[in-house]
Amino acid sequence: MVKRILLWVLAVFLALAAMIYQRSTGPTYEYKGYLEHGGEKHKYELLRSHETTEGAKIELPYFEGANYNASLHYKRYRTKDPVTSLDFQLDANKQFVAQLPVQPAAGKMEYFIIGSIDGKEFNIPEKGKDRIVLRYKDPVSNFILVPHVLMMIIVIIFGIRAGLSALFDHGSMRLWTMIAFLAMTIGGMILGPLVQKSAFGEYWTGFPFGGDFTDNKMLIMWVAWALALAIIGFKPKKKEKISRAAVLTAAVVMTVVYLIPHSMGGSTLDYDKVDKGIDPKEAIKTGAE
Repeated sequence: MVKRILLWVLAVFLALAAMIYQRSTGPTYEYKGYLEHGGEKHKYELLRSHETTEGAKIELPYFEGANYNASLHYKRYRTKDPVTSLDFQLDANKQFVAQLPVQPAAGKMEYFIIGSIDGKEFNIPEKGKDRIVLRYKDPVSNFILVPHVLMMIIVIIFGIRAGLSALFDHGSMRLWTMIAFLAMTIGGMILGPLVQKSAFGEYWTGFPFGGDFTDNKMLIMWVAWALALAIIGFKPKKKEKISRAAVLTAAVVMTVVYLIPHSMGGSTLDYDKVDKGIDPKEAIKTGAE
């Protein structure tokens, strides 16, 4: 009993570590940093993903009484557009804000910020570093998104637990493998395409139709668990060496794939096609950029 409790604690810990790592490295999560004023650091979180319902509001901390100004500089991603500049303004909620123009789904804007606080200049990102890239997406219903996320959390927890069972407690290995595979099927292969369709207009943009890393990662994990389940079957075997190796391999594959930042190589609007009059819904590409 103690061993099984420790294995569950380890499984949850490893799953949380993998999710936190992915959350902190994905290209659509907030760009974070600090501005200094009055001897203190003030955190900012700049958007890198936004819904197409309105232009993304880029917010900075506001310093009352300071000689403070900032300007947002932006253009459409990977185009030869001239850079547009827009001053930050204090809004009714006392937020220091500048708003990017809204784009169609999968449209991206690249931007950077230049400003000064009491005569001390700052650049976000720092000079010489890549500009921040924000991608727009259509709204996704919580009735789809929430169960999708929950299923993927179940996959990583029970998948790691299955792998640990293969190493230390193979009596429960089949149950955790079946749960991981079922959650992967529902959350990844059914709800995942529904999320993709809502956000970017296509159910599947991975192999063999495109190069979307997220869809391809989903497929790799699903195949790994499907193969593991096919090998181990539903009844214990006299010799479990091959079964244990199959489950452990699936767990390792899943963990490695999970550590690849989320949304890399995802849907991107091809502005060259849009500028030629092609419908934005027909001008979305995927794959490495």
